[in-house]
Amino acid sequence: MKLEIVQAGDPVLRQLARPLLADEIAAPGLQQTIADMLETLRLAPGVGLAAPQIGLGLQLAIIEDRPQYHAAWTPEQLRARQRRPVDFHVLINPELEIDSHSQVEFFEGCLSVAGYTAEVGRHCRVRVRYLDQHGEKQVVEAEGWYARILQHEIDHLNGTLYIDRMKPRTFMSLANYQDRWRNAEDEARRIFG
Repeated sequence: MKLEIVQAGDPVLRQLARPLLADEIAAPGLQQTIADMLETLRLAPGVGLAAPQIGLGLQLAIIEDRPQYHAAWTPEQLRARQRRPVDFHVLINPELEIDSHSQVEFFEGCLSVAGYTAEVGRHCRVRVRYLDQHGEKQVVEAEGWYARILQHEIDHLNGTLYIDRMKPRTFMSLANYQDRWRNAEDEARRIFG
């Protein structure tokens, strides 16, 4: 079932989400919520969705960066972003560790700030310890765009939106970004490094 994605201004997006207990993870209701979140994510479409974005203050997020989402990007753009497909997975009670203090800035959007984008600095490499949808402990080390997605979704669980981290003068509508900035951004990186 497609779920409603709440928008900036909804209080749940600014609250610290609560951790899930083991018996909650195994409950059929949570497993159905995960399935509904995946359907919602794919219909949006997006690469990540956190429970607060559907109105639930829970430490739960899903991620999936499908190959078809890369079709609109040139090989150079994908390389610059270190963007590769990421299989669907569930993060419960994630703990983020920064694995590199270097950051890179790229434009980022959010399903809860629909229609807008801005440049956001994110750490290049991260490690995340979490429970999967079966309650099993997992660790993932990620870099590039995948690291960006993880940081973005974990921010949601801590009541933070990308607009809190953005370079304010870069905030714009998606239409303006696609029409005027997307290719210019990459051209400037190529010329000026």
